[in-house]
Amino acid sequence: MASQDQEYNLKFFKENGFVRKRCEKCGSHFWTRNTERSTCGDAPCEFYSFIGNPIFKEQNVEEVREAFLSFFEHCPHKHTRLKRYPVVARWRDDIYLNIASIANFQPFVTSGKVPPPANPLVISQPCIRLEDLESIGKTGRHLTAFEMMGHHAFNSRSHSRSRSEEIYWKEETVRYCDDFLQQLGVPKESVTYKEAPWVGGGNAGPCLEVLTNGLELATLVFMNLKLAPLHTPRGEGEINLKGQSYEKMDTYIVDTGYGLERFVWASKGTPTVYDAVFPEVVAELTNAAGIEHPLETHPEVVLQNARLCGALGRRERAERLGVSPEEFSKILAPIETVYAVADHAKCLAFMLADGVVPSNAKEGYLARLVLRRAFRMLKLLGIETEMPLEEVVLLQIKTLKNSFPELENFVERIFEIVPLEKRRFDETLLKGERIVKQLTRVEQEGKREIPLEKLINLYDTQGLPPEFVKEVVSEMKNGGGVKVEVPEDFYSLVARMHSEEERKGKDEEEAEPVAERLRKRERERERETERETERETERETETERETERREALPKTAKLFYEKPSATEFEATVLDAFGDFVVLDRTLFYPEGGGQPADTGFLTLTLKDRTLKDRRFRVLDVQEAEGVVLHKIGEGGASETSKGAAVLGRVDAERRAAHTRHHSATHIVVWAARKVLGGHVWQAGAQKGEKRARIDITHFKRISDAERREIEVLANRLVMENKEIKASFLERNEAEQKYGFQIYQGGVPPGERIRIVRISADGGKEKEDEDEDVQACAGTHCSRTGEVGPIKILRTERIQDGIARIEFSAGAAAVEEVQALEELVRKSASVLKVPSEKLPATVERFFEDWKRLKKENERLRAEIADLELERLKGRVREVCGVKVVAEVLPGADAKELLKIASQLSASEDGGFVTILVGSSGGRASVVSSVPAGLKEKVNASVLVNRVCGVLGGGGGGTATLAQGGGERVEKAEEAIFTGLQTTRESLKCLK
Repeated sequence: MASQDQEYNLKFFKENGFVRKRCEKCGSHFWTRNTERSTCGDAPCEFYSFIGNPIFKEQNVEEVREAFLSFFEHCPHKHTRLKRYPVVARWRDDIYLNIASIANFQPFVTSGKVPPPANPLVISQPCIRLEDLESIGKTGRHLTAFEMMGHHAFNSRSHSRSRSEEIYWKEETVRYCDDFLQQLGVPKESVTYKEAPWVGGGNAGPCLEVLTNGLELATLVFMNLKLAPLHTPRGEGEINLKGQSYEKMDTYIVDTGYGLERFVWASKGTPTVYDAVFPEVVAELTNAAGIEHPLETHPEVVLQNARLCGALGRRERAERLGVSPEEFSKILAPIETVYAVADHAKCLAFMLADGVVPSNAKEGYLARLVLRRAFRMLKLLGIETEMPLEEVVLLQIKTLKNSFPELENFVERIFEIVPLEKRRFDETLLKGERIVKQLTRVEQEGKREIPLEKLINLYDTQGLPPEFVKEVVSEMKNGGGVKVEVPEDFYSLVARMHSEEERKGKDEEEAEPVAERLRKRERERERETERETERETERETETERETERREALPKTAKLFYEKPSATEFEATVLDAFGDFVVLDRTLFYPEGGGQPADTGFLTLTLKDRTLKDRRFRVLDVQEAEGVVLHKIGEGGASETSKGAAVLGRVDAERRAAHTRHHSATHIVVWAARKVLGGHVWQAGAQKGEKRARIDITHFKRISDAERREIEVLANRLVMENKEIKASFLERNEAEQKYGFQIYQGGVPPGERIRIVRISADGGKEKEDEDEDVQACAGTHCSRTGEVGPIKILRTERIQDGIARIEFSAGAAAVEEVQALEELVRKSASVLKVPSEKLPATVERFFEDWKRLKKENERLRAEIADLELERLKGRVREVCGVKVVAEVLPGADAKELLKIASQLSASEDGGFVTILVGSSGGRASVVSSVPAGLKEKVNASVLVNRVCGVLGGGGGGTATLAQGGGERVEKAEEAIFTGLQTTRESLKCLK
């Protein structure tokens, strides 16, 4: 096994007076210029000694950011400065939020498939991490939204055979870091470089944590390892890290992360990072809440707590300060809540401005998680009305506008989304009290504590925070001793659960307890490395041998791009797999991007001209790693051979319909963004021959007026007959030119991606807000006029945060309009009025129907009252209990319920009722029992017995139940069974 120790023996350290030491507290190795130092400089090995004693000259966020970016722009390697990427990782299919600057370049750049946008480069990237939500405000250092300043260099061994070809590596990275710290004024002797090997996502490498005065300022990762396959013989080059074996990668990457906010904090020496980076927002919140900052009222407690925060737990800090835990919380809890609200507001400013729509899934779930925590915290401060959350978000946007002016463009939308989310949350809590009480009654019958999985399930499915559940249970008079224990890391658990792309089937995952699901996730992460290496050994099956054969084939030439209007082509068979045939080129479009595969025919041209050519139906077309596979019927694949010539014919009408609907999809998305706002993002699509649908992110139902406006805009673009231009671009060029909006339909693989641009500016080569640009592999019209009319058929809200637009285009749209006209014509004919008078006539009929219905209900109520009096005269005595058991022909369930309820609650002690009615060829059953008799006679039991005779079933409570059955003719027998069951219940059967 190779040792990693030599990875840290840098020439820079030796030349600059560093010594390698071992921390006497944690045992880690570190490098320092101070020969007297005995600890690594990291918390908890060292207290925060910079609190009240700034490390270097005070600087604000903008000053530190500019100092960092300028330093690397002008250093010897002259890094290229990049603009920030969105906080929503649109280019990734494995994570939802941008968690680090290196995430901008994963997976394509880090894997070597795509060159970096610049090399080397420097960036200050806003990031969001929600895995420490409970720590926000309390530790003084945790943030949900922060900027990771990073400089990156991407090296490749295959292109770096000499040192002169390498961009730079460890020596230069550490030197740059040390020089930057000195430029800021950080004392040399205070800086330590702690050895902390990094492991993550199947990669690893040496890592140095840069520390001073107990605070970690930066992390320098040197990513150069990948997991070693299990079957690889152990050798000298193998490296063991954290129980796993790694080997060298062909690429090696400088991945650094400098915490912008931590540098500002270190320069100010404030008690917390929140006081350092957004003091204005903290001040506004404390003033609104009428809170005095404890730095003014309890300065010693605040300062000492801040110094100890990274090293000791909350209770230990209270003991060290000679304060009871209760008093400690009383002093700090209000300002900690203020800090958390300020932090969450900044997080929401970025999330909402970058297009996240709150919902119950994916990144929308995470946004709602933050929103609802912030709502509750504002309520705790007592300022949810005086300073609503949207106002706090606006405060953060104002402080950020110099650095991120784009945030101001979304203020209007934020002021629409946040109040709407608050109303929905309030409605959830109103409904939630009943749900919690019902759950508590169930728990009383078994467990004495509501388990974690139920708390998480209540939050996930009902939106009920665990604190709310605890409040409701504690306020219940008959809580029955049921306890609610809320884990300190509850929100971190659910955030982790929803932070990564779900890979299991939804139904399968929802069937297991949520807590167990979380534990499984943790175990899955631990076993990820094992699964990676096991894949290397699973190449013995027939399917895998076919995969190897397919991977050896050249990529299929896609004629549908070169000749989009062609329907016939000649090709040569390269290979066959089961029912699939691979050709050297094809016009058949493979399924993808919501567009179905082309169908048609392949004709096998036989060399023996005395034999008739064989014609096979193409049933399906798929693509794998650039190779197009054609599924043909009638055993055709077995009749083909390598080198055989074929003639292909695509179903032209089907292709044309799919093409029109694909182009129409882009047009409709463009129109929806124009009407509804920039937050609209494609969440799914399907194109058919007659209809297509597009699912978009939107925070409320699309109104009729908005639907019409979207339709008008879409058809206006069609009539303008604008060019639809498709071209292949380098991925970096496409992203830099058009932004990440190009990934509306998903993230295509590869270095080059196909860009489809519907120009609204005359085809000029420039980005325009009135154009639609998407990375898309589908077939498209050449001009918008070829799409034909677009008719939106319906819109619906298919789930929280997702709206669906269903539409038709071209001839299919004309057919839909004709069908609607025919429906109107037939309706007018039935009512014997002209079509133009149909709405008024229908309205008149509807009003008449409502009036007659109301009159009918009044008459039925009168009949029911008369029936009630009649039934009181037909009371039976069963074991001393008054019972009404009757068949009421023509009565429906609603009438039976009314009569039964009145009989069981009558002034003379009430009656046990068993009523059977018949309406619409079906029997209805209702039973009611006075509250004083429910311990002896159970209405639910009575109904089930009676319904059993009728061939049906039912249920309810002990005092009121209902059901039904199909055997109306057995109504009298059912009544007899009900009376017999009553006697059994009263134990007087004779």
